[in-house]
Formats: sequence, C-alpha cells, structure tokens
Amino acid sequence: MKEASEIAGCFSSRVRHILHLHIATGMQRYFSPLRRCFTNDEETMVQKGKMLIEYVTMNAIAMRKILKKYDKVHSSVNGRKFKSKMRAEHMEILQSPWLIELGAFYMNSNEPHGGDSSDFFCPFSCDLNATVPVMTLMLPDSMKLEYDLNCAICLDLVFNPYALSCGHLFCKLCACSAAAVMIFEGPKAANPAATCPVCREAGVYGDAVHMLELDLFLKKRCKEYWKERHVAERSEMVKQSKEYWDSQTSWKFVGTPMQSRIERNK
Repeated sequence: MKEASEIAGCFSSRVRHILHLHIATGMQRYFSPLRRCFTNDEETMVQKGKMLIEYVTMNAIAMRKILKKYDKVHSSVNGRKFKSKMRAEHMEILQSPWLIELGAFYMNSNEPHGGDSSDFFCPFSCDLNATVPVMTLMLPDSMKLEYDLNCAICLDLVFNPYALSCGHLFCKLCACSAAAVMIFEGPKAANPAATCPVCREAGVYGDAVHMLELDLFLKKRCKEYWKERHVAERSEMVKQSKEYWDSQTSWKFVGTPMQSRIERNK
C-alpha cells in the first residue's frame, strides 16, 4: 500500500506540474507567450506526458501481474481484495482523475495537428456523441479503460468539471449544490462531513480537482453547449451572490443599536 501510495503521489504531482505550465493563470498568462518564443514548451510537455503514460502503464501492469501471481501461488483471492482496497483508498493509478486530465491535455495538444497526425501518438480518444460520452485510454495488452464524462447529478456532459477525491466527476454547479455551498465559494469550501452524491464517502470535497484541461477540451469540441452552460452558471452565481450579500446586509442592519431601540419601543 505504501508503494502504491508513492506511485500515485508521484504521478499526480508530475501531471500537476505539466498542466500548471500548459494552462497559465494570473501573471503567468502574460509571460507564457514570451517564453514560448524561445523554447518549444508544447513539444517538451507532450514528451513528458508520454513518459507519464508509460509510467502509469508499467506500474499498472506490474501490479496486476503481481497480485494475479500471488493468488495463483497461494490459491486465494487476497490479490483481488487488495486491488479493491487500493481503489477504496484512491491508490488505483488507473482511476486517478489526473489521468483524465492528462488525456484531455494530450487531445488539446493534438488540435494543431488536426487530431490525426501520424507522428503524434495519442493513446486517448473521446466520443462525445455517444449515448454516454466517454474518454477512452488504450493500453498495451489490449487493455481499454473508459471514463464516463457525464455528471452524475444533472446527467449531462460535465461543465466546469470537478473530480472529488473519490474519483467521481461533477459540474461545479452540481457539486456546490450537493455540498450546500455557494458557487463562488467552490466545492473545496464544503463541510468536511459532506458526502459524495454517488458513493456517499465523506471528506471528499477538500481535495477536489478542478479539471481545467477537460474543461478546455469540451470548450473546443462543444462550443455552443459550453457557451450555454457558461451563461447559465454565471447567471446562477450572480443570483446566489446577490442573495448572500442581501442576507449579510439585512443581518448587519438588524444588529445595529438604532434597530435594537426601535424593536424595544415596539
């Protein structure tokens, strides 16, 4: 379990580093184009992403073979139980939301090549027109993993997606609603006791991952849908913000000495 934890931690930290460079925020947004005039960051990041996919594949296959061999030697099902325990502890690297983010990064980087360049290897593909939109990862030995891109609450394609630490994907608006927090606060502001709407696990909002690469990918591929959801989310955020500040103003007014004297006189 310790080794699996270290592998998952190493993978997520390295993916975060790559994506941090790819999607610049704040002041970095102004310096990023200048930096790219002197270095080919995109190609370097893609190569690092490819190495991380190989890292994931190597460790996932090795773990699967070790556990299978253990069960064969000991005539037990402990290997399968341990694999289930890894998933429950969020140590299963193939179930990591960072792998979905890496897949979205790969496909976003493939856009300039037209999506089908022969010299741009991409183990990821995505079918957004299917009944259930999925992202697919092809691994060696004919291993195929599919990641559902529907929000489990609104049952629509995720918008401004967040992945809770349990791995389940939700729209930001849906996640905030389920956690009883304002949109402008974000899912991470949820009460530690708040549970995932799907698996009912508590404490999963604090380490929620904002899926920026996946959001960028959906923005490019589903422009009209993305704009429509963006307007709806913005409208709801303005509404919640107004209600919040109105309630704060009302509370402060009720608490003033003048208001207290008026209430007593009544």
